[in-house]
Amino acid sequence: MRVYLNGEYVGREQAVVPVDDRGFLFGDGVYEVVRVVNGQLFEADRHWRRLERSLDGLQIRQPAGLDGAALDAIAQRLLEENGLGDAHALVYVQITRGAAVRTHHFPPEGTRPTVFVSAGPFSPPDAVRTRGASVITCADIRWARCDLKTVNLLPNTLAKQRAVAAGADEAVFVRDGVVTEGASSNLFGVFGGELRTYPATNYILPGITRDVVLELATELGIPVRLAPIFVDELPRADELFLTNTTSDVMPIVRVDGQPAGGGRPGPVTGRLSAAFIERMPAGAMRAATV
Repeated sequence: MRVYLNGEYVGREQAVVPVDDRGFLFGDGVYEVVRVVNGQLFEADRHWRRLERSLDGLQIRQPAGLDGAALDAIAQRLLEENGLGDAHALVYVQITRGAAVRTHHFPPEGTRPTVFVSAGPFSPPDAVRTRGASVITCADIRWARCDLKTVNLLPNTLAKQRAVAAGADEAVFVRDGVVTEGASSNLFGVFGGELRTYPATNYILPGITRDVVLELATELGIPVRLAPIFVDELPRADELFLTNTTSDVMPIVRVDGQPAGGGRPGPVTGRLSAAFIERMPAGAMRAATV
C-alpha cells in the first residue's frame, strides 16, 4: 500500500518518522478519518474544516499549501494508486507538531509538522446495523477538550476495550450522570418522537455524521432538541442510535446487557439511516445492501 508522508508518496513499510516526533512522545497531534464511497470522498470539506479547527486548538500551524483542495488531491491519488478508485475505503490524515528535542513546551518556531495520509479498504458494518449494536456505559474521565480531534485517545481506547471484553460494540461515556458520547461515536435518543442529543460543547466531538443526521432530521420533519440525555433515561428511550464515519447511523438494542428501545432497531432510526445512505454518492444504497 502507498501512503503520503511529508510530501512524498512511498510504500507503507518505508514510511517512518523519527523517535523524537511529538506525536510519538506526547500525542501532540490531530487526525481525521474520511469515508470514501464508490471512490468518492464523502463530506470531505467538513472534515478538513474540523481538522483546521483542531490544529488551531492545539496551536499547530497548518503546513503551507496543505488546504482542503490539496488534501483532496492527496487522497484521490492514494485511492488510485492503491486500487480503491471505485471502492469503499477510509482516508486517514494525521498531523503532529513535528520532530524536535523532547521538551514539554513547544519546539522552536519553524519546526516542520509531520503530515501522514493513508487510504485503505473498508467494509460497512451492515450486519451489525441490521441486528443493532450493544453498548456499555462507563465514566467519562477524559480531559475537557473532547471537541478537538487529537491523537490522545488512551481513555477512548480503554473504554473500547472494556466494551470488547463485555461482548459489546461500543462504550458510552457518562459524566455527572449525563451521557456525553461514545468512545468513537456520538449518541442520539428518541423520546416521544423527538430526537435528542448532547449539544456541541467542549465535552463532545462535533461529529460530521452527527451534523448530517441533524440536517436530515430537519428535512424529514423530525423534531430535534440539543439537550443532555441522563443515564437513567436510557432504559426509557423509544430508540437509541450511534453515529460516526465508519458506522453511519447505528441502532442500539442493548445497554449494559439490558434491552433498549424495544430490543430492535426503531422506525426513526431507520428513516434517518435510509436518508443518510441516500445522501451518499450515487450507488451507495446498492453497495450497502449487497
